[in-house]
Amino acid sequence: MKPVEGRKRVIIEDVEPQVGCGRYPTKRILGDTVTVTAAIFADGHDHISGRLLFRHENDRTWRSTAITSLTNDLWSASFIVDRPGMWNYTVEAWVDHFGTWHSDLRKRLAAQHDPAAGDASTDQNIPLALRTGALLLKDAATRAKGADAKLLTKALASLQEMADLAKDPIGEELDNLVEIVNRYPDLVLATRYHQKLSLWIDRERARFSTWYELFPRSASSDPSRHGTFADVEALLPEIAAMGFDVLYLPPIHPIGDSFRKGPNNNVVASKGEPGSPWAIGAKDGGHTAIHKQLGTLADFEHLVATAHTHGLELALDIAFQCSPDHPWVTEHPDWFIKRPDGSIQYAENPPKKYQDIYPLNFESSSWRALWQALHDVFDYWIQHGVQIFRVDNPHTKALPFWEWCIAEIHKKHPGAIFLAEAFTRPHVMYSLAKAGFTQSYTYFTWRNTSAELQQYFEEITKPPVADFFRPNLWPNTPDILHATLQNGGRPAFMQRVILAATLAANYGIYGPAFELGENLPAKSGSEEYLNSEKYEIRRWDRTAPHSLAPLITRLNQIRRENPALQSDGSLHFHPVDNPHVLCYSKIAGNNVIMVAINLDPREEQAGWIDLDLKHLAIGHGQAFDVEDLLTGIHYQWHGRSNYVALRPDVLPAHIFRIVRELDNGNDTKLTSAPEQAEITE
Repeated sequence: MKPVEGRKRVIIEDVEPQVGCGRYPTKRILGDTVTVTAAIFADGHDHISGRLLFRHENDRTWRSTAITSLTNDLWSASFIVDRPGMWNYTVEAWVDHFGTWHSDLRKRLAAQHDPAAGDASTDQNIPLALRTGALLLKDAATRAKGADAKLLTKALASLQEMADLAKDPIGEELDNLVEIVNRYPDLVLATRYHQKLSLWIDRERARFSTWYELFPRSASSDPSRHGTFADVEALLPEIAAMGFDVLYLPPIHPIGDSFRKGPNNNVVASKGEPGSPWAIGAKDGGHTAIHKQLGTLADFEHLVATAHTHGLELALDIAFQCSPDHPWVTEHPDWFIKRPDGSIQYAENPPKKYQDIYPLNFESSSWRALWQALHDVFDYWIQHGVQIFRVDNPHTKALPFWEWCIAEIHKKHPGAIFLAEAFTRPHVMYSLAKAGFTQSYTYFTWRNTSAELQQYFEEITKPPVADFFRPNLWPNTPDILHATLQNGGRPAFMQRVILAATLAANYGIYGPAFELGENLPAKSGSEEYLNSEKYEIRRWDRTAPHSLAPLITRLNQIRRENPALQSDGSLHFHPVDNPHVLCYSKIAGNNVIMVAINLDPREEQAGWIDLDLKHLAIGHGQAFDVEDLLTGIHYQWHGRSNYVALRPDVLPAHIFRIVRELDNGNDTKLTSAPEQAEITE
């Protein structure tokens, strides 16, 4: 291989962050400080300088900031992303000949006046070194502009004069010259990293959101009537008061009649039974139509606008599948898989059969038209006020489609948020996130021990995974009623919602089933609900005295008031000597939150927490105040070992706010229980 330019001596490696070797964009949030690191080095002992280049994709010119040496050839620089959308960044570095000369000259001058240097003190040839510096300044002056060029020209004459008179230069003057020369680097032999890396910037809702799911058809206060968008509007003040900021609706489209499912997934539906909202499409239309009993498009737009007045965004479920009655079945039969007998293949997951749903064929010869039609579904609802989409089973659709579709939507609508409902293999889940999905469902539902939770969340909240994957935790969904909730009673519901609300900045619940403690499975060993709302209209008593709404309201208030709970990167686990107790903390500036939770829904559990004081920036032996934000009780703790005891039937967790410096002169009432904090009735 013939070298293009063999004089470029600087090597740039291991630039971070990058996702998939630069194949996919790293994800950040508007206003974030993005820190880039790289290994940068060259042969010999010459100094290196460099810069981080960055720009929004709509900018024509690069912005730059100088890189800073850390240790062992590792360099770093940061910039703030001030616009949503796609950004690019890369690193450039070069041998800094003037910096090298300046450093060497300072050493020569120091040796010349150091008796301990021996013969070296008289063999420094300072005049020759000054003339070398003058030549470097001459080159720099040709690159400089305005006053800087004049100053450098004057400085090089001064260096030549000092060399002629054998005078030593003044160190402070030399330092000032370095600063000016650095503004005009010689980039002829600069090395630029071989990739222009990409960075996708989302709005804040992508990092911090609190979701509430409900079925509009079950929202009516009249037991004899199908729910409407107007009925959902009537619930908005209550949902907003609970602290939710995203209201998520299952599919709102016409439901097919052919092979319509009855209650409890019965393969036969009686007359008048509503069927599953996920069997999309009928004579009234498909994915851009609205179920007549819910209301009109104008009613929907009114709901969207009214939700905004309550601080709520509406999220729609997008399920790319069709009932046998969907218009696409007759208009575009080539978008579906045909069996040898000429019939269309319905959805199957043997031995399960879903005759009411036809999957789309992403290997269709008309795939371009199919892709465009699916893209247009998103675009249609965006035009009618929706910016958040929960996408049903995206892992059963072609991954290249998602990468194309989301990128196309983001070109016009960078604020669009896509939540992937993909309970599938890790590589597929991560590939969907890399392809552009903003948030993702997780394995949280099936992580129940302290070891499982710690291992999983250390994986998904730290780089490299956290550079592209944002978890959204759901203790329940209409599809999933985990055995923990089935068997653990009210304490299990409290445990799981506290974990969801504090482990991740994005979480949601399917209500009102969750806050009312709905926990009967369709059958033993099943995660399906008995009398599932997917197949029938349910009536809910939202005023029931056993509702967890007060606890959920307080949790969401705590999340809004404490920035530490509004992001995931600072999550840190602290050892406990009891495996049934999990302890973790989050930090944002001076806001420090620590959670201790009993994972046993039946028995009181206690243990000693071994706090990582260094991580919490607390001195050894230092007293500090912890306030339980769930109860308002304060405790005084000391040092690293502190005791908790938690009763699941009362309240299974502490959510502590830590005040690092205890002010004994304030009016806060401290519980007199050194190194202990436990809840009693």
